[in-house]
Amino acid sequence: MKLDEFGRMTGSFLVIGAYFVILHVNIRFGAAMHIVGDLVSIPFFVRTKSWDIVIMLIFLLSISLSKLLAVDL
Repeated sequence: MKLDEFGRMTGSFLVIGAYFVILHVNIRFGAAMHIVGDLVSIPFFVRTKSWDIVIMLIFLLSISLSKLLAVDL
């Protein structure tokens, strides 16, 4: 198994787990999990030239990053 394939599988598990954590545990920790999951998934989709998935992951990554960096008012 190639490293990027392992990253894709790990990223998928992290993203699924992140949604549970966001809903039931802690929003910031879940957003951080989502960011890591997206980051480790992207190399696989770049290698396979799935540019639509790369763009979608970057978009979702920016949403999670904005939530992680948001200042609570």
